[in-house]
Amino acid sequence: MDEVEKAKLMAAKHAFQLIHPSHRVIGIGTGSTVEKFIQILSEKRELFHDKVFVASSIDTALRLREHSFKVLNTTTIDKIDVYIDGADEVDPAMNMIKGGGAAHVLEKILAYNAKTRIFIVDYTKLVRRLGEKHPVPVEVLPEAALFVYRKIMELGLRADIRRSGGGKYGVVVSDTRGVIIDIHLDKSVDVFNLERILRDVPGIIGTGFFIGLADKVIIGYPDHVEIIEKPMKTRHYSSDYRF
Repeated sequence: MDEVEKAKLMAAKHAFQLIHPSHRVIGIGTGSTVEKFIQILSEKRELFHDKVFVASSIDTALRLREHSFKVLNTTTIDKIDVYIDGADEVDPAMNMIKGGGAAHVLEKILAYNAKTRIFIVDYTKLVRRLGEKHPVPVEVLPEAALFVYRKIMELGLRADIRRSGGGKYGVVVSDTRGVIIDIHLDKSVDVFNLERILRDVPGIIGTGFFIGLADKVIIGYPDHVEIIEKPMKTRHYSSDYRF
């Protein structure tokens, strides 16, 4: 196992320790670090017989069901006790870019509605500014894709409509049936102002900017973890417990 994979596993193991017995509805995100978290869950499956899960993607739902966990559709629940997810980038203020797996719209819905939001990343995901390593994805209604693409160009930004890297010819379509446009950011872009502008563009379903949506970020290194936390008074709920 290489250093980055060890780091992901360290973060996933620490997140597992933060699941409290009182957590009944557990939201699970999408990505390679989350896969390691699901594997850890499966090894302690007997502790979760009375839990239900809600997944941010079809892929995550399938992985959970492969281990015989009960997975509910988002239309059947109205609260999430704790949400575990990864990120593509994390800045020092715990703002993030997500959406490398094109699941960011549902991920943001789950994070917004969870009492506690825990994000697990390896050390390579840390950045000084958002957009340093990854483009920010924007999910768009298919009917509006070219209109939105033109608007992004008019803002002076560089963007690409995401296309499949293999297995499917053509553009990437999310589980929520949106087209993904990746916006490349340079140092001059005010990401917070851009996020506000994009929210007002008709046809955009959601962006990959996750601003103020993390209560705790667990950063994995090959031999330890570091934790960034939101001050207790601003959190939804505290989950620092162990089985």
